[in-house]
Order: sequence, then structure tokens, then C-alpha cells
Amino acid sequence: MMHTHTSTSPVLSDQPGRLSGILTHLPKQPGVYLFKDRRGDIIYIGKAAVLSDRVRSYFQHGADLTPKNRVLYSQIADLETIVTHSEFEALLLESNLIKRHRPRFNVVLRDDKQYPYLRLPIHDDFPRLSIVRRVKQDKALYFGPYVPTGAMRDTLKVIRKVFPLATCKIDITGTAERACLEFEIKRCMAPCTGNQTKED
Repeated sequence: MMHTHTSTSPVLSDQPGRLSGILTHLPKQPGVYLFKDRRGDIIYIGKAAVLSDRVRSYFQHGADLTPKNRVLYSQIADLETIVTHSEFEALLLESNLIKRHRPRFNVVLRDDKQYPYLRLPIHDDFPRLSIVRRVKQDKALYFGPYVPTGAMRDTLKVIRKVFPLATCKIDITGTAERACLEFEIKRCMAPCTGNQTKED
């Protein structure tokens, strides 16, 4: 079950202390945050392991913001948070909300094909994550785009915590004699040896 927490403020300006009313009541759980402009339009959607820490990082004095985030910061007039049970739930919710609302600061990146995505073909017998540069209409799950690519590695860690997916490129027939190190450290269920079935 997800919970929505809305923090509303007057139009944000550069006046000192303008965010104190918002930032002191942010949830400390994982979830999704939505930045809105003066008209109430959603302009950016992001996810966080700890909502309070992530949202505050945009507004900390002296924060080293990218040019895109500086423009985004200047247009935020309101924000909303949605608490989830886990980082992975936040990841899926973020992806769905971006597709539904197409916030302009997310779309700017999404339409630029140079940035990588993570692709998960959920209808395959043994889905494996891969890095791609384009989103296709193939019923796979796509996460991203990721700027910088360090964010992609963080997302990959979250997914692999929940789903121990195979990462090798071999044909999985279930007849391999031995599993690799990924199985030994519990990052894969070794479908290559028959240890994991399609039903699993």
C-alpha cells in the first residue's frame, strides 16, 4: 500500500528559509517525489531510497547542481511525495508515472538517445538485464534514461536485491555442470544448471 504526502508552499523564490515549511515534514521512507510549477503542472518525477534526504539535496545551500537541475530548481513551486514499501516499488512507480505524465524535465532526457536504459524482458523464460540506448515497443520493462551512468548502477543494485537475475550471455538450457560465482554469492539462481525452472 502506498501513501501520498503533499507538501504545498507559496511560489518558491530565492528568499532565505523559503523551504523550511516543506522540508521539515518530508517522509523518511522510500518513494517517489513530484515537483510542480506555479500552475500545478508536474515538471519532474524522481525516486528515492529516503525521500527526505533526496528531496532536500536539491535545496541545500551550496548544492552542486547540474545546469538542468538549476533550471528545474528555479521553477519548483510545490512538491508531492508518494511513500512506497521498498526502493523497487518506488522504481516501478516512478517509471509508470513518467510514462503517464511525461514531465518536461524527464522528457528532455528521455528523448535524448545518447543516454542508457536498463531493459528487462519480463516475458522471457529467464529474463536478463541489459543496457540499451533505445526504447522499443517490445513489452519489456525499461528503466532510465540514466544521467550520470552511476545512477544506472544504483538502480541495477536495487533490482538485483529483489530479483537474483542471471547476467551471463550463455544459452540457458539447464544442463550446465556447474554454476558460476554469481550463484555462490546469491546473485543468481543458476537456471543454467536447472536449479531454477521457468515457473520459478
